Amino acid sequence: MHSVFTFLAANPYILLFFTVGAAVWAGRLSIKGYGLGMVAAAIIVGAGIATVASLYGVKLSLDEFTKSLFYYLFMYGVGLRVGPSFINSLRGDGLKFTMLAVLCSVLGLVIVVVGARLMGLPPGAAGGILAGSQTMSAAIGTAELAVTSGAYPVPDGSSPEAVTGMIALSYGVTYIWGTVGIILICKYLPRWWGLDAKKAAMEYERDHGVPNVDDTGLTGFQPVGLRAYQVDNPATGGRTIAELRENHPEYRVLNVVRGDTALAPEPGLVLQRGDVVALGGHLSDLTANIGLIGPEVPDARALNIPLDRGEILVTGKDFYGKKLGEFRHSPLAGQIQLTKIERGGVPIPIGTETRLARHDVLYVVGLKAAVERAAGMLGVLARHSTQTDLLTLSAGMILGFLIGMIAIPVGSFSVGLGNAGGLLVSGVIVSSLVSRLRYFGDTPNAARNILEDLGLVTFVAIVGINAGATLLAQLTGSVAIGIFLVGFVASTVPPFVVWAIGHHVFKINPAVLMGGVAGARSHSGPAREAAKEVGSSVPWIGFPVGYAVSGVLLTVFGYFAMIL
Repeated sequence: MHSVFTFLAANPYILLFFTVGAAVWAGRLSIKGYGLGMVAAAIIVGAGIATVASLYGVKLSLDEFTKSLFYYLFMYGVGLRVGPSFINSLRGDGLKFTMLAVLCSVLGLVIVVVGARLMGLPPGAAGGILAGSQTMSAAIGTAELAVTSGAYPVPDGSSPEAVTGMIALSYGVTYIWGTVGIILICKYLPRWWGLDAKKAAMEYERDHGVPNVDDTGLTGFQPVGLRAYQVDNPATGGRTIAELRENHPEYRVLNVVRGDTALAPEPGLVLQRGDVVALGGHLSDLTANIGLIGPEVPDARALNIPLDRGEILVTGKDFYGKKLGEFRHSPLAGQIQLTKIERGGVPIPIGTETRLARHDVLYVVGLKAAVERAAGMLGVLARHSTQTDLLTLSAGMILGFLIGMIAIPVGSFSVGLGNAGGLLVSGVIVSSLVSRLRYFGDTPNAARNILEDLGLVTFVAIVGINAGATLLAQLTGSVAIGIFLVGFVASTVPPFVVWAIGHHVFKINPAVLMGGVAGARSHSGPAREAAKEVGSSVPWIGFPVGYAVSGVLLTVFGYFAMIL
């Protein structure tokens, strides 16, 4: 084993990606659906490898530049993800969930800081406990930033390496309950309050026209269809398209084939017996009047109509707050299908009472001309792209570093966002601009996920490796118990407070509030479990705003957990 660890020490990048790969594998392991995830596994695997290596007299470590680079990429990716939703949270109904997220984050910070002092925990414990108990791995980086920037003075008798090692140790001790605890709390809070969340979800579905679409997977049901019929009914033959539409406005005549000729479906065109007519509309309408035109035929010429798909960014002010049900009688009805809505990067349920919000992204498919007309009405059409605008990425990173250089003198030292905070703000700015314009800055979801996932898991793996050599010297039973107790309280208490205020003060629907609590803790797992618990996708409605706000706050609070 000594030769293996010596080899890894001499080849740090093999060590790094071996740790990352092992962490991804370990993160996939689960017991009854619960697992560590690759981020928590990264710090455990990294620290474990380095600790075992230290027993053989080999010190494993990786350079700070590599660690910082991956963390900075991650922070910029987070800013890109939460930007539009974070901005939108500052207005309208989002204010309720914003206040709940702020309350939850601040409570977590206060409990951690006070608890660490009362328990007399070692330097660095507060930053790690905040990151682990709130399941905000990014807070590890801002906690370390407080040490490296000098904002947190290392006490006599300790060292920066020991402090960062304690941050990693505290994170690992508190993360498991931080994850499992919030899932159980969100799942069972309504029961503990004597509420029937399943009934509340059904009422919300009925009142807002939200179908339960969770866990349906691939389905053959398409609410909007395109079919061809041969004119055979004497009551239809001899009538113009305008006359047909006057009596049956639910149909759209999209194509007419007469013999070998395709005719433009002008309103004044008179339908003749033997014509093949392509109709577009809702499936229920297309099957409601069998025989109105004639038999259905599989005519490829009539159905050869260009289709398109795209993402429409809602920027038209006239449509803010408009219900989807109001589009039923739009000229575009029956020509396009709305397949998904994203708000702040998070899908939300689609229902007739779902109201559009500024910078919602509508995923549509349908007739090419109709998709373009819809985009012209609602906002800006964005096409699927597999390329990343690296120029915008570079400019955004530079802007972030410049913002991080801004420092405000406070007493004997200066306070600023630092590189990590500057990149977070830069990502929010860039993504907000891109969401408005969509003319630049293409960053496909897969590319953004790479920035976040690879950046974070690699950074955390390096933290674990570098901390491993000091863990044995710092880990004692009393310290571990103290860290766990503070983390347990910080993880458990805030969700109860948020629930009580959301239910009794803001009067939020219990099923929606389940997602709101998950969002306030910036963790998607509880929202997913809540949706399964109530058999509805309704909890996801309360999730996006709190998720964006708490994600930013908890990341920054890692810094304050140290200096406070």
